[in-house]
Amino acid sequence: MAMGEQRLHIAMLPWLAFGHMIPYLHLAFALATAGHRVSFLSSPRNNRRLPKIPPHLTPLIAFVDLPLPRVDGLPEEAEATVDVPADKGPLLKIAYDFLQNPVKKFLADESPDVILHDFLPYWVPAAARDLGVLPVLLFAFNAASTGFTGPPEVLAEEGRRRRWPSPESMTSPPEWFPPGSTVAFRRREAEQFYSEVFTTNTSGIADVERFRLAVEGCTAIALRTCPEYEGEYLDVLRRIYRKPVFPVGLIPPATSPAASADRNGRWGQIFGWLDAQPPKSVVFVSFGSEYKLSESEVRELAYGLELSNVRFLWALRRPAWVTGGDEEALPKGFAARTEGRGAVCFGWAPQLEILAHPSVGGSLFHSGWGSIIETLRYGNALIVLPNIFDQGLNARLLVEKGIAVEVERGDDGSYDRDGVAKALQMVMLSNEVEGLRRKAREMAAVFADKELHDRYLKEFINFLLGARLATNH
Repeated sequence: MAMGEQRLHIAMLPWLAFGHMIPYLHLAFALATAGHRVSFLSSPRNNRRLPKIPPHLTPLIAFVDLPLPRVDGLPEEAEATVDVPADKGPLLKIAYDFLQNPVKKFLADESPDVILHDFLPYWVPAAARDLGVLPVLLFAFNAASTGFTGPPEVLAEEGRRRRWPSPESMTSPPEWFPPGSTVAFRRREAEQFYSEVFTTNTSGIADVERFRLAVEGCTAIALRTCPEYEGEYLDVLRRIYRKPVFPVGLIPPATSPAASADRNGRWGQIFGWLDAQPPKSVVFVSFGSEYKLSESEVRELAYGLELSNVRFLWALRRPAWVTGGDEEALPKGFAARTEGRGAVCFGWAPQLEILAHPSVGGSLFHSGWGSIIETLRYGNALIVLPNIFDQGLNARLLVEKGIAVEVERGDDGSYDRDGVAKALQMVMLSNEVEGLRRKAREMAAVFADKELHDRYLKEFINFLLGARLATNH
């Protein structure tokens, strides 16, 4: 086969959440670097908000705008989950489902070889097959979180009634997980997950049903992970889904060169402060873009940081409940009492550059999968405080592997300053968890190993090339 014929045209359709779009885009960069053409399908506003395509890859990656229709009750310009309150999320799914015809038209007009699609557009596999396009389900989650709810027959309505009759049934590891697994939801997490995923919402179809149909309809499954981190859970997926499952590697993103430009302003002061701190002494605190901290949560985190005596850099999104200046989000006098050993920045933060800084040695965070990948790449110790979605399962897996400490919580999911301070001191100041810090450093060798992840990506690409060859014959 001539070299020109070894190039694929790959379409990508992620869900309208930055926690999904960003890993899809990182994979697009990796695929384009390998010489393949990528069409990235999303809404116009999302495409504008995503990181810019590196100049050397612009000939191979195209953002394809699919305008979302107006839906009653959906806020103007709401095109991603970050734009809407949680109760409006189903309306975004209604708008997303209206993209079926534009997606079909794109596939018919452009004839890509493959479409990498999320689980929420469960309608992609049938449309793709009708048009001779290979549908591959690309999860934004790790293998353990993906496999928790089980095989398709368990996800079907009758199977759900038997295996998952209530949130309580989700508080212990399922029987298809490896012996000794501790990966399960806490009670409060299970209640939230059950309500959001297992209940039919105003879009007309429950998320768990979307998940089942996407798994059943796709030709293969891909995940941003590697066997060195969770090989036993990848084996679970192959067993329960009975179709090809590919780790595409962790696709670690490059540190953003744009971040350096910020050193002239507020970030110049913060990085100057970081430069003055001892190596591995600062904990970076951040809870992602999706979850909105309540007033009591911000207060307990602040007092916990204050009590811990640990150096910290806290990236805090301005809470919706703050009506005045940013500083109103924090307890009175907090900045003065922690001056010199802590800094708070409101809004966007150059997370990769912060995590890579020599003075940063730990992260207190929500255990989102993307942030886990970024944090472990630098061997930082982890303190986890999961909030929503798959974060609780991610946290249990990190603790199971001995590379994280989880902040203690009550049965209602609440935490207090003493629990926050205790976890911070244990990880950042105590010699008792040297084994944890050592394991985090060992994981850095895996998470930052570009050669290793390139190899997994190459194996996935070879599968796609082989599948195209089989289809053409």
